[in-house]
Amino acid sequence: MSGLALRQALPAASPREEAAAGRWNPYLIGAGIGVLSWLVFVIVAAPIGITTAGAQVAGGIAALFVGQEAVSANAYWARNPMRLDYGTLFLIGTAAGAFLSALARGSLRVEHVPTVWAERFGPSVARRFAWAFIGGAIIMFASRLANGCTSGNGISQSLQMAVVGWTFFATMFASGVATAWLMFRGR
Repeated sequence: MSGLALRQALPAASPREEAAAGRWNPYLIGAGIGVLSWLVFVIVAAPIGITTAGAQVAGGIAALFVGQEAVSANAYWARNPMRLDYGTLFLIGTAAGAFLSALARGSLRVEHVPTVWAERFGPSVARRFAWAFIGGAIIMFASRLANGCTSGNGISQSLQMAVVGWTFFATMFASGVATAWLMFRGR
């Protein structure tokens, strides 16, 4: 790659200019995620991942409504009970980090129907929430079926040069292209 092509591929703004404009530098964030992954491998001896903890927390929440005996009767939750471990802390830390990030850049707000959604599918809050719930359920089911999510299969597995990680990234990219086409076609 020539120097000109490389300069054109990299962002023109410095990290400080990116932050001042309210954007995060994707190269800096990518490097940070890579370093975080290495640290987790060294300190915890486990890859980063969030869906197992999410499923365990769901079991803990379900126990509040249906009782621990009913939850323990579920084969998955019997093998993976809710516990306060690295995965749960990573789940909590991810949510807290997203909140603090939005707060730091001044973009924290409640937005029931994003503009992009409203332009394509209308302003109905109920419709937006229904599809968000359905999409979340599909993603969670698929993540458990695939035995991992973006952080587990995508980041951790690809860092280990595992075929599943690269297959996941290729599939995720294709899905993103298809979703963008559905959301933005004709524009």
